[in-house]
Amino acid sequence: MKPSVNLKPVLTFLGDLEKNNNKAWFDANRARYEQARAHFEEFVQLLIAEINTFDDLGALSAKECIFRINRDIRFSKDKSPYKTNFGALISPGGKKSSRQGYYMHLAPHNQSFVAGGLYMPSSEQLTKFRQAIDRDAAPFKKIIRAKNFVQSFGPLEGANLATAPKGYAQDHPEIELLRLKEVTIGGRLSDQEILAPDVVQHTARLFKTMKPFLKYLDSVLQ
Repeated sequence: MKPSVNLKPVLTFLGDLEKNNNKAWFDANRARYEQARAHFEEFVQLLIAEINTFDDLGALSAKECIFRINRDIRFSKDKSPYKTNFGALISPGGKKSSRQGYYMHLAPHNQSFVAGGLYMPSSEQLTKFRQAIDRDAAPFKKIIRAKNFVQSFGPLEGANLATAPKGYAQDHPEIELLRLKEVTIGGRLSDQEILAPDVVQHTARLFKTMKPFLKYLDSVLQ
């Protein structure tokens, strides 16, 4: 029997939190939050089990992967105290892992998605990626042009430089890849997909398709 999980309480709670993003409401609805988090934690734990069939994550718990719902508002103009999503980074060591991981973001109104890659990378990470592309872009291009990959994630996401990075010519044959400031991919999930009985398997399939992309990035960042 395929594992399943009920994520409706999660979407419902987060939808209500969007309209009432303040501490008084949250405290009054803490029991609902705890219930929603428990359902999300169950979902992440089932995802870990599915991912372990194609990528060894080691001994990993959902708690190690799930991000806090409290926002860091110290440097933000938006002083809303809570995120209106549940997020998790599934990777050996959890959300603090140095390895590329599988990111899951659950939010109502068809705003859920999966993602992975170099998001806000360090200058050292970008330098290593560009050096790898300069040496031989073919392995990376093969991954991102694969039919199943394109169907799942579309083109690469993330910001670009307006011009060539330092040390590279404007007419470099791989200038589009070299201009990337982030190397990320993502795939949207509708509320209908999130509430479907096969949500665990469907999400895991997306991550399986993502795996070669993440493994490539890990290999060039070593």
